[in-house]
Amino acid sequence: MGWDRNIVIKNQHEIDIMREAGRINALALAEVREAIRPGITTQELDAIAAEVLRKHGAKPAFLGVPGAYPYPAVTTISINEELVHGIPGKRKLRAGDIVSVDCGTIFEGFVGDSAFTAGVGEISKEARQLIEVTEKALFIGIEQLRPGKRVGDIGHAIEHFVEGHGYFLTRLYTGHGVGRQMWEGPQVPNYGIPGRGHVLRPGMTIALEPMVLIGTPETRVLADQWTVASADASLTAHFEHSVAVTEDEPFILTVP
Repeated sequence: MGWDRNIVIKNQHEIDIMREAGRINALALAEVREAIRPGITTQELDAIAAEVLRKHGAKPAFLGVPGAYPYPAVTTISINEELVHGIPGKRKLRAGDIVSVDCGTIFEGFVGDSAFTAGVGEISKEARQLIEVTEKALFIGIEQLRPGKRVGDIGHAIEHFVEGHGYFLTRLYTGHGVGRQMWEGPQVPNYGIPGRGHVLRPGMTIALEPMVLIGTPETRVLADQWTVASADASLTAHFEHSVAVTEDEPFILTVP
């Protein structure tokens, strides 16, 4: 992708539509989160998100995305060592698992994209801390989404916080601009050098998504050709919000 050539500045009307897409996406994820329990299948969770989108007149952004084969579900659901892009299916959640759910919604031609990681029943202290650090890293990154800041400032803030807790960040998968397309410019890595990269301007809309691993920054793609897992099978976590850069505070689009 030509990231440099694909940065789209949105006007207020377009941001308002993206806010509605983000709201619907947040409602879908909220219902999925509420349903997480031991014994439920990832396919059942996916169906819950699909129904929320249908009720609100929205379309799934992930379904049919090109890859090794068109992506076959509404959400991606990744468990434990699976970092991103897990395909929902017959697998049942078990107590002690941690599960990352990512959903994309299209409403009136614009995309809302967000994700969360949650525990299933009682989880280990290690898993709980990983989730807390990853979510905090997202909001530390969001704080950098202000006019005049640069993409490198975002990545550096996330990297400094995450690695300061002894965790790792993948270099292969990044945040990104979002709008009429799921992937727009700029590319927004979860690492960087302060003062480097694209200057943030009001009207830019970015899907920021720290992807954190306990044991290694290295990943591998599983046999289904979609699911990305940690190379050493250690735990992972993923949080994401779509955010608009404004003249003042960052505006989170993907909240209820």
